Amino acid sequence: MSNHLLHLLSQWYPEKDNAEWVLGTVFKTEGPCYRKAGAMMLFSSFGQQLGMLSGGCLESDLQRHAKKVMETGKPITQVYDSQDEDDLSFQLGIGCGGTVHIVLHPISRDNNYLSLNTVYEHLLARQSGYYYQQIPMTSLHEVVSEKCAEFMVSQTPHEHHSDQETIGERFMEGEQTWLKTYVQPPVHLLIAGGGFDARPLVNLAHHLGWKLTLWDPRPANARRDYFDCVDEILRGDADLLSAYCNDYNVDAVITMTHSVTLDAAVLSALTTTRIQYLALLGPIHRKQEVLSVAQVSSSQFPCKLHGPAGLKLGAALPEGIAISMLSECIATLNNANALSFSGAPSE
Repeated sequence: MSNHLLHLLSQWYPEKDNAEWVLGTVFKTEGPCYRKAGAMMLFSSFGQQLGMLSGGCLESDLQRHAKKVMETGKPITQVYDSQDEDDLSFQLGIGCGGTVHIVLHPISRDNNYLSLNTVYEHLLARQSGYYYQQIPMTSLHEVVSEKCAEFMVSQTPHEHHSDQETIGERFMEGEQTWLKTYVQPPVHLLIAGGGFDARPLVNLAHHLGWKLTLWDPRPANARRDYFDCVDEILRGDADLLSAYCNDYNVDAVITMTHSVTLDAAVLSALTTTRIQYLALLGPIHRKQEVLSVAQVSSSQFPCKLHGPAGLKLGAALPEGIAISMLSECIATLNNANALSFSGAPSE
């Protein structure tokens, strides 16, 4: 199951009144930490843990504190310092070397479910927005205002932001501290071409929690038997893809039909869309052939045309090629350079 907020809320929503729940949120970090401000997790009175706020080291202790929050109905904050020898996180052997500040909020009908029901509904409708949470000033059970959480739809609800732009920011309003976090639906990926090599691509993107649409007009391709985790399978002419991408907020398209004619029809339809990533499988000379048949130039697309598709991972198998393309897609959507963190070339 994906750690995306929509997937966490999809598990919580049907059970929201069948158990006591607590929302855990990272609201501040110092130094290197696994999750950043705005990361959320849900705890239930039945011991369920949805999501993660660390590499798996703090969740058991947070569950214990979440139980206290359920008993008192009051929010608390917890600080874990992996450099303090007296701190629990140090004793657990957390190796990040940073400090993470976490707030635990009770979720109930009385506090309007912290507006998480509203967040869930908007994410289902593929709308983005800003989630506001009030942060207690201390770890004591202090009284907070009646409206301790709120969701506001973004003025540009269909714009996909990079992960860096979704890190929460603290601000003061009067004497209250708030955390403002941009939340958005999962990436919507359209794959044009439902052949055998699309299967690992679909499966990997599904594990990322992305919304998946598969298009292929050929009856023998894109069969539901082989693509059971795809959200929607489209048939018909490629002309329909322009309206579909705009109406259903498609973020990225990978074209891999293995047909010059079909690839050209897809590219021709995408010139009037708002997609942020576009990739074409195949070598450079084939890309030029496809563009020639489509009678379009690379400058006519709303984003860069990545062809050949993917990063240079040296992959030869379909699974490795799928990782290569998805990695490039993630890097592009996050405006990242896709270089090694170590800065050293592979040997």
